[in-house]
Amino acid sequence: MDLNYLYSRHQISVMRAAAATTREARSSHRGLAAGYARAIHDQRARFGGEGVVTTLG
Repeated sequence: MDLNYLYSRHQISVMRAAAATTREARSSHRGLAAGYARAIHDQRARFGGEGVVTTLG
């Protein structure tokens, strides 16, 4: 997957988690953000990138 796509989806998930009005929605969006963060980390590791992508909570 394209890193730009993953970064975009991660940021959208973080923003939606912050704006969520229910615990369930917040948890769901945080889970998505964590999954995108893992995918970013894995892809960067494969291609020699460094750095950390943070997740919520």
